[in-house]
Amino acid sequence: MNDRVSNSSAMTESSAVEIEIATRRLMAALDSLESAVERRRDADRDENELATRIQALGADRSRLADELDGALVKARKLERTNREISDRLESAIVTIRSVLDTGEDG
Repeated sequence: MNDRVSNSSAMTESSAVEIEIATRRLMAALDSLESAVERRRDADRDENELATRIQALGADRSRLADELDGALVKARKLERTNREISDRLESAIVTIRSVLDTGEDG
């Protein structure tokens, strides 16, 4: 009977050791899972921040494109006005030279 108690005690200790090992493995697995979840949250947060930045860049791009279009329209108007002024100045110079040439002849 003493052998049975001793075998039973050994089996109980063995079971306790196995349970301890299994518990440690479970805790390690849970820690790994928690770390993976945290990394995933960080990745999702980074992805959301990136999406927000991309959206902001798209809005900036649209605004800049509109500003560029406006600047191009103004530049074309200035070029047209510059040509008109140049043509008028050239016509005035021709007229003044003509008057001066006529005055020298007379």
